Amino acid sequence: MIVVGAGLSGIGAARWLKVKRPGDRMTILEEKPRLGGTWDLFRYPGIRSDSDMHTMGYAFKPWTEAKAIADGPSILRYVQETAEENGLLPLIRFETTVRRAAWSTAEGMWRLEVVERGEAKTLTTRFLFGCTGYYDHHAGHLPQWEGYGDYRGTLVHPQFWPEGLDVTGKRVVLIGSGATAVTLTPALAETAAHVTQVQRSPTYVVSRPGEDAFANGLRRWLPDRLAYSLTRWRTILAGRMRRRRFAKDLPAAKRLLVGGVAKALGDAVDWRTHFVPSYWPGQQRICAVPDDDFFTALKSGKGSIVTGTIARFTPTGLRMEDGTELEADVIVTATGLNLTFMGGMELEVDGQPIDPAKLLIFKGFMYSNVPNLVYFKGYTNASWTLKVDLVAEYACRLLDYMDRRRLTQVTPRAGAQAFAKTGAALKFTSGYVLRTAHLLPRHGADFPWIHEQDYLWDRKTLKRGRIDDGTLDFSTAPVVLPRAQRAEAARLAAE
Repeated sequence: MIVVGAGLSGIGAARWLKVKRPGDRMTILEEKPRLGGTWDLFRYPGIRSDSDMHTMGYAFKPWTEAKAIADGPSILRYVQETAEENGLLPLIRFETTVRRAAWSTAEGMWRLEVVERGEAKTLTTRFLFGCTGYYDHHAGHLPQWEGYGDYRGTLVHPQFWPEGLDVTGKRVVLIGSGATAVTLTPALAETAAHVTQVQRSPTYVVSRPGEDAFANGLRRWLPDRLAYSLTRWRTILAGRMRRRRFAKDLPAAKRLLVGGVAKALGDAVDWRTHFVPSYWPGQQRICAVPDDDFFTALKSGKGSIVTGTIARFTPTGLRMEDGTELEADVIVTATGLNLTFMGGMELEVDGQPIDPAKLLIFKGFMYSNVPNLVYFKGYTNASWTLKVDLVAEYACRLLDYMDRRRLTQVTPRAGAQAFAKTGAALKFTSGYVLRTAHLLPRHGADFPWIHEQDYLWDRKTLKRGRIDDGTLDFSTAPVVLPRAQRAEAARLAAE
């Protein structure tokens, strides 16, 4: 089997497969020279999780550090430790990019066209696991403003932060309103002369403690694994209750979130202009602010915020539509990600190229009419890794089921009825979703082609539900060896 990606998802999935399926041969393909995925790629100042690590951590490996909202280097160490502790490092082929994956029913396997350290190769596997994340690692989203090329200062995108960039004593303008911007503003404000955050429209921002007092207290008295499990379930259930409460009364949820910001900022910042979004809670991710650091930067005067539309870039900074001129030595474009399908690889089934936009999502981890492929993507309303753990366990159960019955192929078959009514898989109104939703797999008319972002439902169906529940098509395909192997087998038989 082949796992594509050695980030948080890939290392987690590979660990489950190695432990539950010790007899299987496994290879992990990683495009970069190091493991870690997002947590290796993003190196901007202050990078941190936007979910607590007691649910973003793996179910099998307790998070034992004090901070629940953890910094990027700590998360990277956690992923590296997991790989080392489970003997996964020797299985990783670094600097290996998958260009194309083609399924052959006749052979019962995937053929992967890869480039490994500059050399084109072909790999084969019975089962393919996609752990490539959801965004393009090679290009961030960058709107092309008028006068963009006129700017004479330093221009930076957080996805490609220059090593050694020093903003000490400099005027920084930061464009964006999401988690990256909320993280960068206080981090840069520590040394910059001033940081001005420019946003087109407000985002929901909520303060929360950087450390989980409940978790840290439990660890004083209980073994790490038990303390982690209790904290994990407490966080999962509290999050579920909060989301239900918000959904029941959206105006009340909005008042609560905006009220929290008003209390944190007081009269120091015009929160009515900058922190009252036009959309309802749940339509975009809420930005977490650990220990009020973002609010502290604004109140201290080291940071400020401007809400409006950029008219153009100028040689010395930005000009807003209302005529405001923003002078900047450094401009940071925290303007978002580009979503992508399966890390950009092309898919083909029995000679037919696959258009991702014409695929339906099966239970949140397989695609319509695509055999022997499981992909890993997390939740948008909870921690990413909660879903990864569940899908990995299910994948192991699925393979066990197929082995017991000597089955070689499993396909989520979708007929015309499933395609009768389709819709975007993500209900978010975030720009990065709206820009590319039409290019990606979609939801179908009903179950199993539609799934909700619900951990407890997924836990019931994936962890304990029947494998042969009538929604999957199993078969035994004839296994035909490649021509070179057939020739070698014939030669050996003749001898």
